[in-house]
Amino acid sequence: MSMRVRYRGTYTIKPETETWSGHLPLSELDQICIITHTPTTYFYKPPPEWLHPADAIFSTLRGSLSRALVPFYPLAGRLRWLDGGRLRLDCNAMGVPLIEAESEAELSDLGDFCPGPEYEQIVPSLDYTMPFHELPLLLVQVTKFKCGGLALGVSISHVVTDGLSATYFLDEWARLARGEPLNVEPYFDKKVLWAGEEDPSSTLRSPPNLEHPEFNDPPLLIGHTNNLEQRKKKTTMAILRVTKTQVETLKKAANKDRPSHHPRPYTRFEIMAAHIWRCACKARKHRPEQATSLYFYVDARSRLRPPLKPGFFGNAVLQVAAAGTSGELVSSPLGCTSSKIREVIEAVTHDHFKSAIEHIRRQPDLTRFQELDILGSTQGAFYGNPNLGVSSWLSLMVYGLDFGWGREIQMAPATHEYDGECVVIPSLEEAGGLLVTVGLQIEHMEDFKKLFYEDIAE
Repeated sequence: MSMRVRYRGTYTIKPETETWSGHLPLSELDQICIITHTPTTYFYKPPPEWLHPADAIFSTLRGSLSRALVPFYPLAGRLRWLDGGRLRLDCNAMGVPLIEAESEAELSDLGDFCPGPEYEQIVPSLDYTMPFHELPLLLVQVTKFKCGGLALGVSISHVVTDGLSATYFLDEWARLARGEPLNVEPYFDKKVLWAGEEDPSSTLRSPPNLEHPEFNDPPLLIGHTNNLEQRKKKTTMAILRVTKTQVETLKKAANKDRPSHHPRPYTRFEIMAAHIWRCACKARKHRPEQATSLYFYVDARSRLRPPLKPGFFGNAVLQVAAAGTSGELVSSPLGCTSSKIREVIEAVTHDHFKSAIEHIRRQPDLTRFQELDILGSTQGAFYGNPNLGVSSWLSLMVYGLDFGWGREIQMAPATHEYDGECVVIPSLEEAGGLLVTVGLQIEHMEDFKKLFYEDIAE
């Protein structure tokens, strides 16, 4: 499918009124893991007639974004490198690029909305060779299709938001576009995560003696001394649809003979992440003794004491890792792998978060903990073969983004074709169903897709 896009203009949107300016401290959690942008795309059917003339939609988005940047003023700022791979957020109201574009393609040409190379034209792109302090933190593109349908492409910096904060911002922006007030005012005080100062409690000055395997270097393929060869492999992406019935089949298999120390049934994420991990090990044809790790995020908001209040804007997630060998994973039942994931999640307590933050704070250089989501990059952390990273969007407000002309007909991560990068998303078409986006090396993808469905049917 050819989707030629013509760009009509780019506008710098600044906060509607003057906002606070200065340096906003970032927490340790803001400055590790992915430090590039996360792209998503929302698709809308042709808006109702009352939204004509043609520029009414763009004007609505332009004006409401300017209003949204008043309470969410950090998004109009810029990041700046400091010594030791650390970052600072300059709240300077430099603004957000809003791109207007159009395409001769129709929404129906996109088929099942599976992201491909064409998506690069409808999502704002960044040139990471530019000076870092010039890169916008938020970019938006509105593309109108021949049929009148729309695509809203959003790229937002992972340094200033995690998934929950990003969808929270989009939801509040949509409220303003509909003429409604904010639902929850954001706050940016990172002192709740002990940023920029010593925690007043003695436990952070003398943190619990906890192990943090999540900060160890990821395992390498047997016989390799680095991951450079794996980084250079060509990759592809697939979206796999899992029906509610298939989810229930996996649940039943995983919870069969569940150990007594796990009285609560495994969650959809624990089961699906375990299934993906096992299938990846098989598709990659690892040796039985191959070490492998599964990386995923655990949210701190409800685990801290006291819990974070609604409206926290930033990163409140910690990347953790479950570990095993490929032979162990593929030869054991699904429930055993789900149990590994459960045990890692349950170990992430208030004290674990505090200990992890202090561990990061004590590092002389954070570069080795930072991940550059750029294809072909040889810098930063790499979680491809023999490892895997699975993100859960199951608790995010990924659907229902209504700017005044109705909800989206589909939402999808724009590009997640990095080796080992997977996202689990609730299905829009079927309650209880799932969408799984998977990025793998081309040589592994077909076997993975075959195993993914065959192992459910067993």
